[in-house]
Amino acid sequence: MNPKPIIKGRGAQHNVPNKFFEHTHELRDDFLEYCRKEGDEPTSNKTQYLKVFPKTIVNKVESPDVGMLYSMNIYQGCEHGCVYCYARNSHEYWGYSAGLDFERRILVKEEAPQLLENFLKKKSWKAYPIVMSGNTDCYQPAEKQFQLTRQCLDVFLKYKHPVAIITKNSLILRDLDILKALAKDNLIKVNVSITSLSEETRRVLEPRTATIKRRLETVRTLSEHGIPVNVMLAPIIPSINSHEILPLAKTVSEHGALSMAHTIVRLNGAIGEIFSEWIKKAMPDRAEKVLHQIENCHGGSLNDSRYGTRMRGEGKIAEQINGLVKIAKQKYFKGKEMPAFNLDLHEQTKTNQLKLFS
Repeated sequence: MNPKPIIKGRGAQHNVPNKFFEHTHELRDDFLEYCRKEGDEPTSNKTQYLKVFPKTIVNKVESPDVGMLYSMNIYQGCEHGCVYCYARNSHEYWGYSAGLDFERRILVKEEAPQLLENFLKKKSWKAYPIVMSGNTDCYQPAEKQFQLTRQCLDVFLKYKHPVAIITKNSLILRDLDILKALAKDNLIKVNVSITSLSEETRRVLEPRTATIKRRLETVRTLSEHGIPVNVMLAPIIPSINSHEILPLAKTVSEHGALSMAHTIVRLNGAIGEIFSEWIKKAMPDRAEKVLHQIENCHGGSLNDSRYGTRMRGEGKIAEQINGLVKIAKQKYFKGKEMPAFNLDLHEQTKTNQLKLFS
């Protein structure tokens, strides 16, 4: 039997069962054959935007090894379609699949700016950096239509509150005016994710993200305007982008990045099945090799939930990757440093009583 063709523009190739549901849906071959004869599409590949109404927007992050304490996600699900994305599993909590649903059913929190303002005005809240996109990208395609990220940045600026951003999209440059204003008071840091210098790799691994060229231009533009940029080489996937660590580090440093960080891929929950099916279609010649090498990094399993180990892995392959990253930092980021956040300005904005700082 010939393998089914790749669904263009998507990372996941099917909807894996939701672990919280008793029943599952299956596209049977006889139904697919019927659709073929009738000239119908069995499913729609169109993205849907669904409004949701949460009561809060800022989340406390309990994990000790993700590098953030508070995060906020304006959108749930992400149209970028990165096949390895750890956030896919969170879509199951909303009643959807971690597979195609994650990319095609985007939940939109239109009240996010007001919820954020309410949070920052709390008398009990003391300024601490809040990360936008702790789960899904705040500059994914939905942002072009809803502009909620821009509105939230306006709130952060109004209340002189520190904020960090993680993104793969050059759309962030649309908000350069607000970012520059935040940067004047050391209230902003941007993390740009760049996983490869190969456009071919980017296209199959992260189908609806900005091109590598545009992301590098984004790093340069932000840096030239005084906005500190860290580049995330995340995740590093053995035999897919692991050989690019040194050239990636060199390139992003030359484009103005002040630091770099990395993780080694781990395929928890439904992501293991999603990634395995994808790589057997997209890279059949090395699929088994890649899967076995990922397992080698995580004690013989694609899944790894051990704090302190899951992000960096273990074993010979992980040691080689982590060693290369260490060399890259020493060689290309020596003398560079991300500035500290300013936590001193926010308190005065709650009462609008401006204070003089000597």
